[in-house]
Amino acid sequence: MTTSKARITALITPVGQDAQDEARALAEEGRTSKAVARLRKDSGLGLHPASAALDLLGEGRPLPTSYEQALGTLRDECPELVGELTVLLHHDDRNAAIRLLRERTDMDLAGGYHLVEALAAHLGAA
Repeated sequence: MTTSKARITALITPVGQDAQDEARALAEEGRTSKAVARLRKDSGLGLHPASAALDLLGEGRPLPTSYEQALGTLRDECPELVGELTVLLHHDDRNAAIRLLRERTDMDLAGGYHLVEALAAHLGAA
């Protein structure tokens, strides 16, 4: 059973379409460990979020392939977190926003940075 933290991380971490397809095929062959390893290699997901990502793929739910798609999912899944991140970005505190995102998810530093930057870019365009 995956935690909600691992699940949300899987939903908001971009994974290339080729890696998703390959992981799905490996899982269908019963090669779950290889499938999880493939997702981890392509995305930087940790072990638990990668397992959650594989579960999501098994349910027919695609993973984001870009940070823009990941941001859309974050908005749908955690609107209160997006609100808190938005406030921090309006106060020009990107570091605090990245830290908050990483506290609430299992996202790695690079992923947190890129997702916060995508939100900041979206807010600047709005």
